[in-house]
Amino acid sequence: MRTVPVALGARSYEVRIESGLLGRAAEQLAPFVRKRPFVIVTDANVAPHGERLAANLAAAGIASETIILPPGEGTKSWTQLESLLDRLLDLGIERGDHVIALGGGVIGDLVGFASAILKRGCNFVQIPTTLLAQVDSSVGGKTAINARAGKNLVGAFHQPSVVLIDPDLLDTLPLREQRAGYAEVVKYGLIDDADFFAWCEGNGAALLAGDPNAREYAIAHSVGAKARIVADDERETTGRRALLNLGHTFGHALEAETGFSDQLLHGEGVAAGMALAFAFSARQGLCPATDAERVAAHLKASGLPHDLASAGIATSGARLVEHMLHDKKMDAGTLPFLLTRGIGATYLDKQVNLADVETFLDELPR
Repeated sequence: MRTVPVALGARSYEVRIESGLLGRAAEQLAPFVRKRPFVIVTDANVAPHGERLAANLAAAGIASETIILPPGEGTKSWTQLESLLDRLLDLGIERGDHVIALGGGVIGDLVGFASAILKRGCNFVQIPTTLLAQVDSSVGGKTAINARAGKNLVGAFHQPSVVLIDPDLLDTLPLREQRAGYAEVVKYGLIDDADFFAWCEGNGAALLAGDPNAREYAIAHSVGAKARIVADDERETTGRRALLNLGHTFGHALEAETGFSDQLLHGEGVAAGMALAFAFSARQGLCPATDAERVAAHLKASGLPHDLASAGIATSGARLVEHMLHDKKMDAGTLPFLLTRGIGATYLDKQVNLADVETFLDELPR
């Protein structure tokens, strides 16, 4: 088992990574057993994994209840949050209990936020089932739901007690979902690790084809990179953690334009957003054009969107900038951007002129 610590003082926890770990979850969860059954929250697509988890717990004499929610980004909503809270309260959840989030980023975000506010905070465990959730959203304690104005605008920082990652769960994940998650793997190379991006160029195809060694290495490396950044800046106060948002400002605008629907998955939006961040940086003379071209080429080769056309976006630059103005990172009327001086050299720029962004977007082919 690979174990990655997330060092946050009293809120520290471990991310444990091992093939077949879901089948041994009972031994990992035993320290959290209390009088009431565990509550497993999952969605209809992941429900078979929920049945396996419940059976594994039962074989160890550990009781559980399962709540199955609808799949998809629409589940990160006020309606589903209220419904989940009511069901957890009906089951008698106490602050010392642990709710298990079994699913992708949507389930992890929703269950984490519900746990953060239920009785002013109860415990939860992350068992991520998608590549995106395993390498990114399950680690670091960001929890949220979407609002009418935009994505992840209502939420809280609430750390899990442990994260259990079983790479074998990816065997049942559709290729499109794996590719979307792979965008977040690539992100860690583009932020500050050019060698890891080069590793992705050489091994990304094998990872997406299911090679267990490539998959486990990428997950562990990505989690380790995120854990170090989170330990330095848990609540995004120094700017260090903001680096993890590379591609998200452009990407969230693209997602908003598609109504946060399956037309553009979150990881696909991030992929296109990273390519746009590099292209914009190159246009501004900040990074070599060859680096921007290299990033776009690898995303394209991985089957991911790498510009507006491949993301299916035909709207105007003004419309996309309007979406950006609802970004939760807005500060005193200014929107910080993650730009780059090259592969592995991402930085936070608080002086970006949105008119330049609009012009840049309008000049891109549709």
